Amino acid sequence: MSTLEEHVDVGVPIDTAWNSLHRVEGYPRFVEGVREARSETEGRAHLDVEAGGRSREFETELSDRGGERVMEWRTTGGPPLTGSFSLQELDRDRTRVQIRLEYDPGSVRETFGGPKGFAQANAIERIVRSDLEQFKEYVEHER
Repeated sequence: MSTLEEHVDVGVPIDTAWNSLHRVEGYPRFVEGVREARSETEGRAHLDVEAGGRSREFETELSDRGGERVMEWRTTGGPPLTGSFSLQELDRDRTRVQIRLEYDPGSVRETFGGPKGFAQANAIERIVRSDLEQFKEYVEHER
């Protein structure tokens, strides 16, 4: 398994960022490749994803450690992906959003294609950074 951690500081209160992360239907606006997302029952979400010229549908399980402002997730089909979003209040109007992603490079490549080895890690890192920047824009302009 490979692990990636990135963060971005957003200019919104922690409650605003927290609520935006829980609006699964908004994911296509800031997660690259997600064409459609919808919440389902019992902490599950359905994602329709296109990456590397391939379309896939995934189910994910979401769970909260609300008092800690941590949302954890994992795929239940497709490549084994697990991760979390952790929020930290910087001040009344600023929040740090950190993502932690754990993935098996071979499974990701089999599912979506793309480069191998170091090139794949760089591509995933670039996508995650871009998604965080898109989240920043999304949440700051949705106020």
